[in-house]
Amino acid sequence: MTTTIQNKYSLEGKKVIVLGASSGLGLATAKAAAEVGARVVIVSGKRERIDQALLTLPTGSVGYAVDLGIEQQVKQFFEHTGRFDHLVYTAGSAISRKLIGDLDMETACDYFQLRFFSVFAAVKYAAQHILPGGSITLTSGIAGARPGKGWSLGAGTSGAIEGFTRAMAVELAPIRVNAVAPGVVKTNLWSDMADAERAHFYQAAGNSLLTGRVAEPEELAQTYLYLMQQSYSTGQVVVADGGAVLV
Repeated sequence: MTTTIQNKYSLEGKKVIVLGASSGLGLATAKAAAEVGARVVIVSGKRERIDQALLTLPTGSVGYAVDLGIEQQVKQFFEHTGRFDHLVYTAGSAISRKLIGDLDMETACDYFQLRFFSVFAAVKYAAQHILPGGSITLTSGIAGARPGKGWSLGAGTSGAIEGFTRAMAVELAPIRVNAVAPGVVKTNLWSDMADAERAHFYQAAGNSLLTGRVAEPEELAQTYLYLMQQSYSTGQVVVADGGAVLV
């Protein structure tokens, strides 16, 4: 009986597609899923980065270069890859921290393209290929709940993703649709900072948190695994932020 119940929630042999998986949260999640027996498919925009990421994954993992900002490429990818169990979307560009007065509309639209409209397209074309018992896990951020100055785009896209998550949980049921809301994580999303500035930012942010530090991608990966394996939650946003929304 115990073995049967454990197998029900296992990712062993499940096909997991991770969009935005050449580095950061996506690659960490792909590695974590592969470690528990999943068959991993990783997707990113550049072939060379996919090939580098595949070197860190088990034999049998596959990767595709897809421009997630082009609807037709997203559609063709899901038509080609066929049926699968779980979709994880972690793709994102460098985080914007500009005040609204310093932002132009083109920049704002580009930011929303990858962080919301590309998510919309991915869910639209993926949903029909998800097997019974499968799930979709998206990525928002705590900027939606606790924004600071300069976080208009981050707060806007986070709020949009969280609303979209709930809407899709209703519309696509019984497919489960959830989201992870990370706090500060050591990924290349902070690549717009100089090395010294980034190190100071991580230290200052960590000192302000209840955990006393910012997160590693591998820690957040466990949250994505949880939402794939937890077969009863849907329409939920799981916050993993070191206590940032409390302080």
